Amino acid sequence: MTRCSSRCADTAAAGRGPFPFRQFIVKVHGRCNLACRYCYLYEGPDRTWRARPAVAPAAVLDRTADRIAEHAAAHALRDIALVLHGGEPLLAGAGRLAALADRVRELTPADCSVHATVQTNATLLTDARVSVLARHGISVGVSLDGGLAAHNTLRVDHAGRPSWPAASRGARLLADRHPDAYAGILTVVDPRTDPVETYESLLSLRPPSLDLLLPHGNWTNPPPGLPATKTPRTVPGPGPNRPTPYGDWLATVFDRWWRAGRRETRVRLFEECVALLLGLPAATESLGLDPVDAIVVETDGTIEQVDSLKSAYDTAAATGLDVFRHTFDDALRHPGVVARQAGAEALAPACRACPLLTVCGGGHYAHRYRADNGFANPSVYCADLERLVRHIADRLSEATAGAHR
Repeated sequence: MTRCSSRCADTAAAGRGPFPFRQFIVKVHGRCNLACRYCYLYEGPDRTWRARPAVAPAAVLDRTADRIAEHAAAHALRDIALVLHGGEPLLAGAGRLAALADRVRELTPADCSVHATVQTNATLLTDARVSVLARHGISVGVSLDGGLAAHNTLRVDHAGRPSWPAASRGARLLADRHPDAYAGILTVVDPRTDPVETYESLLSLRPPSLDLLLPHGNWTNPPPGLPATKTPRTVPGPGPNRPTPYGDWLATVFDRWWRAGRRETRVRLFEECVALLLGLPAATESLGLDPVDAIVVETDGTIEQVDSLKSAYDTAAATGLDVFRHTFDDALRHPGVVARQAGAEALAPACRACPLLTVCGGGHYAHRYRADNGFANPSVYCADLERLVRHIADRLSEATAGAHR
């Protein structure tokens, strides 16, 4: 995910809005060649994907490019992110991805930079395909569970065969032959793995950046290792003695990253937490109060909110809009988008009173969900986020004290 610009953050601080979309996630293919056993998109509560075409028709992609250009021009945007997504987007063919990126650049104003990325499981990467993507200015982000075969045992194809041999081959192809097109690796945290081993195994694939993401769970369906809420009306929060397996895992990786003596790779979660603790602008979906700036176009042209909401309940990401009849400005007025652009006003009272508010920002929106009261809760990872933020704050204090000795 791309960060909101400083201009957008300044607008948010001034209490104005709505805030234009700057990240356009386009589903060019709605199916996947893998059947990862934990996938929230295909194995979770949302079933809307079943009724949509597998491949986005040319008419959908053309109209989407028109709408993106229209939005960029209307809001005088200087840069936007075009994320080619799925499913597995490479199932649509590298040529189709390149054509869409070219079309968006052709239509957007000349002073608007289009940063195009494809997010892939890497199993279909070949030298020829990456060459096409690179030639058309599309960088490649890779999704892996870790840098060893043992980390990826749940990432299998539809016949149950392991994806690791092909995925690792694709990641190394990027590092060896196309480093300029290598955007980085996205990994979902698994507290059952050894944190340092996982981090160092990913470093061996030489990614320019790492995104360490918390798995999509919530108070009704908590992620592995976190307890469910026992009483329906209990106000969720960190609570006394609540376990912090994800915070502990991330804190251990942070120390390994922080003490390396040089930046071996960028870890966005860590860098942005440090920035927020220092009072600098930064934004991820997991941290900070900057408004959401991402929108999704599905293979049938439907405009939806971000996919992570689909981990909450069926149709949670739906807006009732599509690119043929509606603009992205129409999506800005959708109640779900408005809520995610409201900053601290949309957070639970416990979050608004928390001293870590400006750093944590209430955590990822999807992780706040509970079936009996929606999203008006702290994150199910509240205690884990507090553990990580305070740990990083302590390391910053130590570094500052050491610098003044």
